[in-house]
Amino acid sequence: MKNITDLRIRFVGAGNMAASLIGGLINKGLMPSQITASDPGKNQREHIEKQFQVQTFSNNTEHFGMPDVVVIAVKPQIMQMVLESVKADFAQVNPLIISVAAGITTDQIARWTQVDETDLNHAIVRAMPNTPALIGQGAIGMFANAHVTDEQKHQTEQLMDAVGTSIWVTEEVNIDAVTALSGSGPAYFFMFMEHLQKAAEDLGLSPENAALLTKKTATGAALLAERSPESLRTLKDRVTSPNGTTYAALQSFEQSATDKTVKTALQAAFDRSIEMSKEFD
Repeated sequence: MKNITDLRIRFVGAGNMAASLIGGLINKGLMPSQITASDPGKNQREHIEKQFQVQTFSNNTEHFGMPDVVVIAVKPQIMQMVLESVKADFAQVNPLIISVAAGITTDQIARWTQVDETDLNHAIVRAMPNTPALIGQGAIGMFANAHVTDEQKHQTEQLMDAVGTSIWVTEEVNIDAVTALSGSGPAYFFMFMEHLQKAAEDLGLSPENAALLTKKTATGAALLAERSPESLRTLKDRVTSPNGTTYAALQSFEQSATDKTVKTALQAAFDRSIEMSKEFD
């Protein structure tokens, strides 16, 4: 069985997510010569070349080579155009295709890479990383179509685990739930932290101190939750004394129906992920 360090990998798109994956792979032992990337943006190509010493190209089909894995890291809006531009290369190489675009289904990827009506047998993984992958702390959900082998699933796990922690889902619609939770989730926490900081400033703390305490509190709480075997509810209760300051704040959250607000927000992101696939079809 080939490990990820034995593979040749092509990135189509060389933005921040591609850069984080490339950096993670090199840290895991891949040689820069095993990786190539294409992107029309000159600055992005130069950044990738300078930081990781990988070869880059402005055209997706230029020196496509014979990669074992092709990571499609472009915006959903241009996914169809990009895939149709490289489908002839896919037909010759038949690599494992990994997409990190929100809202684009494996069926759409299969159709957009179809050369003729018999060519629908590509192994495709739909992955949803999030921005903490940029610092090796990503939370990633993955779905594989029926043509992905166990070996290719193992390779995908190794690739994604290079920038965080990954899980498999068995139904593709679950990737839309992953998108709503961890894919979009960092923005929810950033927004809450922003509100905490502003409220602390209104109570008299300086912007610098409010920002520092907000970030350290969020980091500490997240690490404690990750490392503790106890449930989030138990951890919350351990901070909360009867009729104390935490209790007063939590009562205020409950009176504001925070649980319903969160549920409504995740449902909106989930619905939007499904809508996007229809819009781009």
